[in-house]
Amino acid sequence: MGREGAFRLIVGLGNPGSKYAGTRHNAGFWLVDELVRRYGGELRDESRFHGAVARIQMDGYDCRLLKPSTYMNHSGQAVGALSSYFKIPPEAVLVAHDEIDLPPGSVRLKRGGGHGGHNGLRHIQSSLGTPNFARLRIGVGHPGHRDDVVPHVLSRPGEHERRHLEVAIEEAAAEVPRLLAGEWDRVCQQLHA
Repeated sequence: MGREGAFRLIVGLGNPGSKYAGTRHNAGFWLVDELVRRYGGELRDESRFHGAVARIQMDGYDCRLLKPSTYMNHSGQAVGALSSYFKIPPEAVLVAHDEIDLPPGSVRLKRGGGHGGHNGLRHIQSSLGTPNFARLRIGVGHPGHRDDVVPHVLSRPGEHERRHLEVAIEEAAAEVPRLLAGEWDRVCQQLHA
């Protein structure tokens, strides 16, 4: 049995199904997949939590991973169910998601704040009753005009952009053990450099 770290639940946002698998909106799913690949564990569909869940150990810290199966706009249903069942406070939840206001391949950490129009974050805030959870923002770039945002996030990045995203996710995944250990400032310095 592992120790409890600063974060006990890491949620990757995305949309389920092969239609959306490679789209920018699934950047959060990609992070969770990388964590499972790197640190072990097995994602299993759990209907009571409305998603695929894994339990992993990183440097002695115990953490659950979640990929909601509810589609992006209802992500809070899964996050609320799992965090309530395991009594995980919002402050111990880290949500990885796509961020159009960051260039592709950049990653930023943020504590609390608004949803910025991101429907997954909006629903999680509503379900948890607070915005006081951490976010790992994975840059996917802005298409240039707000009318193009939905088609942009629901489409697949080109090969060059995809590689930038893969590198960013690998770098973020490598820092997760430090986040669990509570080294927020150090991780911010590393990822934001």
